[in-house]
Amino acid sequence: MTLDCAGNGLARLSPRPVSQPWLLEAVGTAEWTGTPLAGVLEAAGVDDGAVEVLFRGLDRGVEGGEVQQFERSLSLDEARREEVLLAYAMNGEPLPPQHGFPLRLVVPGWYGMASVKWLERITVLDRPFEGYQQARGYRFRQTPDEQGEPVSRMVPRSLMVPPGIPDFATRDRRLEPGPCTVRGRAWSGFGPIERVEVSADGGAGWSDARLGSQASVWSWISWEWDWEPAEPGVHELCCRATDAVGNQQPLDAPWNLGGYANNEVQRVLVTIAVD
Repeated sequence: MTLDCAGNGLARLSPRPVSQPWLLEAVGTAEWTGTPLAGVLEAAGVDDGAVEVLFRGLDRGVEGGEVQQFERSLSLDEARREEVLLAYAMNGEPLPPQHGFPLRLVVPGWYGMASVKWLERITVLDRPFEGYQQARGYRFRQTPDEQGEPVSRMVPRSLMVPPGIPDFATRDRRLEPGPCTVRGRAWSGFGPIERVEVSADGGAGWSDARLGSQASVWSWISWEWDWEPAEPGVHELCCRATDAVGNQQPLDAPWNLGGYANNEVQRVLVTIAVD
């Protein structure tokens, strides 16, 4: 399963939201081992009036002026999805501390905030949860006064491994002339990736990449694109993904106050160097 932070890419929005300086690195894929949450709920017993399941982590902090533990809820139907796990292992080993040891929630398809780490308590509720991380955090808002729409499933995204070598200050890439294969990964929380396109001219023209293997419907998929620059100089490489329900990455992502779900196309400047 691929986990993508809801704030991944927020540092690339303008004006830049006030939060952690995530660029493109807050994403990864792992094999998770655990027990289905649905079976635990069934064994514990769920009353007819239940509407949500609340998950509390052991991590504490101050946000919005409140001292709080991290808490998020899921609707009862979402919590009962067969693929939602209480995970205790990652890639065949016990969870590392930074990934929620000894037990965490794993919610395939959703941004990472739903997969609560360091689980302390699970509570079945008869009313919607209104804690800070649910009612104020992780919502699409333009102003602080808006209630906003909640962040949930991951929108489609693709990232490339930038070809060539980087310039120290600008991070622009330098590449020798000749054929080059650009490689990357793509994912979505709404279903399989059906198409990845790549552009060498900043998005003016696009061509299809080859899709590779995918470990599961919830993991990213590999892709490759063969490129032989027609002329030396600066080229702007871009990649975009389209998922099975038709969602496609935008050239420019809509801005929001929290900087969430920035899935605009990745842009990499590449200079073809000629001696």
